[in-house]
Amino acid sequence: MSVAGYAAEALSALTPSQLAFIQQLPKAELHAHLNGCIPISTLQHLAKDHLYSATPSSTSQAVKESLERLTSGVTLNEIHEFFSLFPAIYELTATPESLAVATRDVLDLFLSANPDRNGGYPQASYLELRSTPKETPRMSRLEYIETVCNEVERYDREGDRAAVIVSLDRRMTDEVAREVVECAIKLKKAGRRVVGVDLCGDPLAGDMDSFAKHFQAAKEAGLGVTLHIAETPDNPVPETLRLLSFKPDRLGHATFLGSEEKNFVHNSRMCVEICLSSNLLCKTVKSLDEHHIRHYLKHDHPVVVCTDDTLPFKNSLVGEYALLMAPAPIGLGLSEQEVERIAKMGMDSRFRSS
Repeated sequence: MSVAGYAAEALSALTPSQLAFIQQLPKAELHAHLNGCIPISTLQHLAKDHLYSATPSSTSQAVKESLERLTSGVTLNEIHEFFSLFPAIYELTATPESLAVATRDVLDLFLSANPDRNGGYPQASYLELRSTPKETPRMSRLEYIETVCNEVERYDREGDRAAVIVSLDRRMTDEVAREVVECAIKLKKAGRRVVGVDLCGDPLAGDMDSFAKHFQAAKEAGLGVTLHIAETPDNPVPETLRLLSFKPDRLGHATFLGSEEKNFVHNSRMCVEICLSSNLLCKTVKSLDEHHIRHYLKHDHPVVVCTDDTLPFKNSLVGEYALLMAPAPIGLGLSEQEVERIAKMGMDSRFRSS
């Protein structure tokens, strides 16, 4: 896996002993989107039928252009440009067979102790892989989640290294959101590796009131709840407070919380999923010096450091931890003790299957 940008610069700024410390540190990856973490080599393999068909379609051309952009490196001017990268990826994972291949390779990316990378240590000790189930001509939403679960359970037979979070997109209709949560509950009750539900997608889309009953049903079924929240300065405060009223266990990004919302989060001890490279590259945070992780660390509030989407951001979990330890302004300049505490907070914030 090629690491570039902020993460690569931070990695190069570490001493050999600092790098070894991070590599060996038990770390939880709790905010990784399946379709955003597929290795480019896997997508290129899956795209062959699209790119070399006898009668190229507009879809195959879109796939080709997206892969070329992802291969050369993505430059984003604002967060909304990020979502244009994914239609081609969804096209390539629209069958159970291709989705299974993609899932296996993402699991390997994070959990393999390959001696040729990361010093022979896995990127993560534990992974919660999240994805929004798509209904396609080849599979239902339930079959989508089952396919991901099948691969997770094959890869992690002991059940202590990987699990699945089922995501609801903010643009979903009420009917589809209900179906997705019912699928997640059904699979959890069947003993499958589904441990939580997520709210994601275009941060300015959707009516959040309509999601309340669905997340309540998930919580009553024993599923963890994590919500992408306050990702842009345009997210209205009443909406953010409404989402917090769902009593989520964790929050994704939480970049633009005001004082009232922060007080609520502190009092509830909701773990904040921090994605440093993602925030910097999507330009929702100007610099590490201004990053909201500093506020949570100052107040001894639980955080977990994650990658978000390794494919467009060209980062790794070790690279994100390097951003914690590298000297300023490249990183936050934290000590080994401080970084170890952050890693422990992440491990303590897992959604565990029962």
